[in-house]
Amino acid sequence: MEKTTLKIDGMTCQGCVASITGVLKDVNGVIDAQVSLEANEASVAFDSGETLLAEVKEAIEDAGYEVRSYR
Repeated sequence: MEKTTLKIDGMTCQGCVASITGVLKDVNGVIDAQVSLEANEASVAFDSGETLLAEVKEAIEDAGYEVRSYR
Protein backbone atom coordinates (compact mmCIF):
# COMPACT_ATOMS: atom_id res chain seq x y z
CA MET A 1 0.00 0.00 0.00
CA GLU A 2 1.20 3.49 -0.85
CA LYS A 3 0.05 6.78 0.62
CA THR A 4 0.26 10.19 -1.00
CA THR A 5 -1.02 13.70 -0.42
CA LEU A 6 -2.11 15.73 -3.42
CA LYS A 7 -2.54 19.52 -3.37
CA ILE A 8 -5.69 20.40 -5.32
CA ASP A 9 -6.81 23.72 -6.82
CA GLY A 10 -10.41 24.51 -7.67
CA MET A 11 -12.27 23.27 -4.58
CA THR A 12 -14.72 25.86 -3.28
CA CYS A 13 -17.22 23.97 -1.11
CA GLN A 14 -18.12 20.72 0.59
CA GLY A 15 -19.76 19.62 -2.65
CA CYS A 16 -16.31 19.70 -4.26
CA VAL A 17 -14.96 17.61 -1.39
CA ALA A 18 -17.73 15.04 -1.88
CA SER A 19 -17.17 14.99 -5.64
CA ILE A 20 -13.41 14.40 -5.35
CA THR A 21 -13.89 11.81 -2.61
CA GLY A 22 -16.34 9.91 -4.79
CA VAL A 23 -14.10 10.07 -7.85
CA LEU A 24 -11.11 8.81 -5.87
CA LYS A 25 -13.03 5.94 -4.29
CA ASP A 26 -14.13 4.85 -7.78
CA VAL A 27 -10.50 4.40 -8.89
CA ASN A 28 -9.61 0.72 -8.86
CA GLY A 29 -7.04 0.11 -6.12
CA VAL A 30 -7.84 3.16 -3.97
CA ILE A 31 -8.24 1.94 -0.41
CA ASP A 32 -8.99 5.24 1.34
CA ALA A 33 -9.37 8.91 0.40
CA GLN A 34 -9.65 11.84 2.78
CA VAL A 35 -10.25 15.26 1.17
CA SER A 36 -9.81 18.56 3.04
CA LEU A 37 -11.29 21.81 1.73
CA GLU A 38 -9.38 23.84 4.33
CA ALA A 39 -6.00 22.38 3.34
CA ASN A 40 -6.88 22.07 -0.37
CA GLU A 41 -5.56 18.53 -0.43
CA ALA A 42 -6.45 14.87 -0.63
CA SER A 43 -4.72 12.10 1.28
CA VAL A 44 -4.99 8.86 -0.65
CA ALA A 45 -4.01 5.29 0.22
CA PHE A 46 -3.85 2.95 -2.75
CA ASP A 47 -2.58 -0.43 -3.86
CA SER A 48 0.25 0.29 -6.31
CA GLY A 49 -0.25 -3.17 -7.78
CA GLU A 50 -3.72 -2.17 -8.96
CA THR A 51 -3.33 1.51 -9.86
CA LEU A 52 -0.67 4.13 -10.47
CA LEU A 53 -0.36 7.55 -8.89
CA ALA A 54 -0.81 9.00 -12.39
CA GLU A 55 -4.25 7.37 -12.59
CA VAL A 56 -5.25 8.88 -9.23
CA LYS A 57 -4.11 12.31 -10.42
CA GLU A 58 -5.90 11.88 -13.75
CA ALA A 59 -9.19 11.00 -12.03
CA ILE A 60 -9.10 14.28 -10.08
CA GLU A 61 -8.23 16.29 -13.18
CA ASP A 62 -10.96 14.57 -15.22
CA ALA A 63 -13.42 15.74 -12.53
CA GLY A 64 -12.44 19.35 -13.30
CA TYR A 65 -9.85 20.10 -10.60
CA GLU A 66 -6.14 20.76 -10.85
CA VAL A 67 -3.55 18.73 -9.01
CA ARG A 68 -0.86 21.26 -8.16
CA SER A 69 1.60 18.90 -6.49
CA TYR A 70 1.86 15.64 -4.66
CA ARG A 71 4.13 13.92 -2.18
